[in-house]
Amino acid sequence: MIIYRTALALAVSTITLAYSNVAYAQETPAPTGSVTDPAPVPASADDQDDIIVTGTRAVGRSRLDSASPVDVLSGASLQRQGTTELATALSAIAPSIDFPRPAATDGTDAIRPATLRGLSPDQTLVLINGIRGHTSSLLNTNGSVGRGSAAVDLNTVPTVALDRIEVLRDGASAQYGSDAIAGVVNLRLREARSGGGAQVTYGFYDTQVDTANNSRHVTGENAVTASIWQGIGFGSDGFLTVSGEYTKRQPTNRADIDTRVIPNRVTGRYGDPAVEQYTGFVNAGTSLTDSISLYAFGGYQDRDSRSAAFPRIAPPATTPANLATLATLDRAGYRDGFRPVINTKSKDINSAVGLRGELGGFNVDLSLSYGRNRIDYRTLDSANYAFGRATPHTFDDGATIYDQYVAGLDVSRKFDVFQSLNVAFGVEGRREGYKIVPGELASYGYPTAGTVTGIPAGTTAAPGAQGFGGFSPANATERSRRNGSIYLDLEAQVTDKLLVGLAGRAEDYSDFGSTATGKASLRYDFAPWFALRATASTGFRAPSLQQQYFTQTASVVTNGVPILTGTFPSVDPVARALGGVPLEPEKSTNLSVGTVIRAGGFDLTIDAYRIHIRDQIGLSENIAATFSPAVKALLDPFNVSAARFFLNGLASTTKGIDAVAHYRLAAESVGNFDFTVAGNINDVNVTRIPVTTSTLNPAPTLFARSRILTLEDGTPGTKVTGTIDWSLDHVGALARVTYYGDVNQPGTLVGADVHTGKHAITDLELRYTAPKSAQIGLGVSNVFDVYPDRTIAANNSTGVLGYPSYSPFGFNGRYLYARVGLNW
Repeated sequence: MIIYRTALALAVSTITLAYSNVAYAQETPAPTGSVTDPAPVPASADDQDDIIVTGTRAVGRSRLDSASPVDVLSGASLQRQGTTELATALSAIAPSIDFPRPAATDGTDAIRPATLRGLSPDQTLVLINGIRGHTSSLLNTNGSVGRGSAAVDLNTVPTVALDRIEVLRDGASAQYGSDAIAGVVNLRLREARSGGGAQVTYGFYDTQVDTANNSRHVTGENAVTASIWQGIGFGSDGFLTVSGEYTKRQPTNRADIDTRVIPNRVTGRYGDPAVEQYTGFVNAGTSLTDSISLYAFGGYQDRDSRSAAFPRIAPPATTPANLATLATLDRAGYRDGFRPVINTKSKDINSAVGLRGELGGFNVDLSLSYGRNRIDYRTLDSANYAFGRATPHTFDDGATIYDQYVAGLDVSRKFDVFQSLNVAFGVEGRREGYKIVPGELASYGYPTAGTVTGIPAGTTAAPGAQGFGGFSPANATERSRRNGSIYLDLEAQVTDKLLVGLAGRAEDYSDFGSTATGKASLRYDFAPWFALRATASTGFRAPSLQQQYFTQTASVVTNGVPILTGTFPSVDPVARALGGVPLEPEKSTNLSVGTVIRAGGFDLTIDAYRIHIRDQIGLSENIAATFSPAVKALLDPFNVSAARFFLNGLASTTKGIDAVAHYRLAAESVGNFDFTVAGNINDVNVTRIPVTTSTLNPAPTLFARSRILTLEDGTPGTKVTGTIDWSLDHVGALARVTYYGDVNQPGTLVGADVHTGKHAITDLELRYTAPKSAQIGLGVSNVFDVYPDRTIAANNSTGVLGYPSYSPFGFNGRYLYARVGLNW
């Protein structure tokens, strides 16, 4: 009840603000604005920038007229920040979206997932121009928010290529298919026949780092982003918009002092990885006939990211164990210790082509899209101890590849039934593929491949590159699946006041079978300034190929026999012996009710929601042969000492309230003001936890308390953002304060939990923008240099973890930046 009382207080105070200002509010005419930094969106509901295409298939509906809550975020609002990362920029202005910045989590440092309403990253569907985007090939298997998920990498699309983003905060599987349990993020690409712009953003940190055992001032760790776009017209209405971006970012380090070495010093690197990436996008369209048009888009990104693993220190020569460690380091060529670097090289493709137009009175859209993500893994500055003095220091660890083909046909027509009836239906076919490519022998094994013979006598060191072991030939896999779907979507304006929507979708997958979902929505406008809306829907998320087939194992030779440990597919014989079964889809029930209030330049939306998910998929803990004789008997035939795998069975209920208040005030003498207060109150409760399998009863702990608490408390229960954007002629300023509630980064035991604390982050920016001229922006992100609460000693035995990586605003401190550009 606490979250509802808090939301009620927010709503009452916001409504009071609306009525106290309504006499002064007025419609603001659309100012001219620059091409790359357009002026604030005017209040008029029929303005083109307010029209949505997400969550409805009826043409011309605005965000304030919809039956479901939809945020419309302009490209300008994404660019008026110090960051050029799309996911970071989006989380700063969308209260329901969080983008933690995990560190020391292998590939997840480079491919970071975003969350909506505190749910798993793979429970939000991402579209590009209304077409399903593809997920990353990376599966997050480490201890961070989103563990076990393979999500879409939002940062593969640069902000310079975007016109706007629409965020549907409502279950939409019946409309769009799998993954849309929490909602939908639709990235709308820029469309331009003329004009262009270029800009360079440069920033650096100026921060005081106060960890548990150290205090130091850091200046530097700079980042530079250069972007350019150009609109090209051809024919009577054809357009080709080309965008490009280059980013080079130095790593950040917020590690604490390492007390294991003398003298005590910083040995780790804990923060953002070093990144160098190139991204290009094109978006095009033209009429072929009076009624048929052709459209296409394509994007490519090459990202090189380098993060650090935990340091391998050279301990004092005071004990036999330390002497043995020193001897191992010396043989590997690192007498003074070393810090491995995990290098991921991601190559990402987004593309689509389609035809749309009118045929026989129906609006028809036929599209074909292809997406692909390949990540090559390397470990640098490392060693494979099993190779002794022959160890390489650079390792090719292998690669993961995911690709997706989607063909869709969407048909719609408006009929003169009731006041209007929009009928939409369509079919979609999808083919997905997943592949693991093994790395070189030294990345995972002993000097002699595939056999026990030839292994040096007396070798006890575990094989594999320190920091990140490679994929072995036993881990190699290549799998694919197909699915087809059909949907019907009805939206009727029954009267001037009543809007009714019904949607249904059926899907069939080649691996797990069929599923069906439905959605009903209602909206009633009691007056032009006040409406109520509600939705009820069922949803699902198909288990990803990554969850079904990801394999990564390590081996240790014991008495001449390789003993395996690691992650196995749920249908692998090892997992089956422990009770693993084929994965089934996650299923959800979504309920929401909300209100829309608007008067002049003011609008307020408040939406309460309840999302119940069952058959949720999770990655189990390691099930070790040492747990019991029964487990040992199951694993011994496979020469496996410990195994983990994915399984269904978790259930959770998420309740919360979103509130967004927006007020525009135009005063000729002092300029235009745009006020926004947006908040999300969210509570996740895990209601069911599997404790047995078909072969293990009793079973070891399948899901540790840390995994459950990450689902429940890993994202802030409260997030409120207040923004003031002011502009006068070509000059403008923005001030934003974002309040984050406490987040718990749980340890194995209660005493090892780390809380981020409750904090407010303040951002400021001044800008000068003129059409067909220069633009300049100067700003500070995190003005007051706020950090999450420090990591406690119980979770920081290595001295690396200075701050909790679950922090929803990161842990890098104050950032200063300048943006210089030119419009033409």
